[in-house]
Amino acid sequence: MSSHDDDELNASETPGYKVTAPAKSPEEYAKMDAQDESLARWKASLGIAPGAAIGPAEGPKVTVLSLELVSPTLPAGKSLVLDLSDPQALAEVKKHPFTIKEGIEYNVRIRFKVFLLHPRGVKYLQVVKRSGIKVDKMEQMLGSYGPSPEPYTKNFPTEESPSGMVARSGTYNVRSRVIDDDKEVYADFDWSFKLAKEW
Repeated sequence: MSSHDDDELNASETPGYKVTAPAKSPEEYAKMDAQDESLARWKASLGIAPGAAIGPAEGPKVTVLSLELVSPTLPAGKSLVLDLSDPQALAEVKKHPFTIKEGIEYNVRIRFKVFLLHPRGVKYLQVVKRSGIKVDKMEQMLGSYGPSPEPYTKNFPTEESPSGMVARSGTYNVRSRVIDDDKEVYADFDWSFKLAKEW
């Protein structure tokens, strides 16, 4: 990918906000304000407790499992899920793009797991291009999550797919990225879709 493509997938920055202090380990967070019972209960609910390692000691803080397009108009039994743990599925969706019905409401849904450390400011970024021209950019905060053996699911706000003959011509190429305030990238992948009159 060119550096221009990378620039498009940089998260926006809040003026005046700077990430200064290095991230702490769960043990360090657990020891902070240990005498405050309500704070200790809240931290325990996030999986922050001495010795509460959920995942491996090394490796990514966040693993993105899947991306899904969800719509109440989808026919029963049909799903549009991209399994990010399967390189073959990623290659397949580039060759055979998802088909999305024009003019319908849909949501992007992402599933991910958080391990050991608490990542700061994790965001989902998406740039959509058609014929090399940017037609849309999405930036959504995933939120704050503690380590957990179970995956988290985040539904993004409802959007409406374009409609009309012009919208139906050509393939839309999407580049998605999951990144945190420390500029650590947890997922960076390409996929494609086409618009049609029907699913």
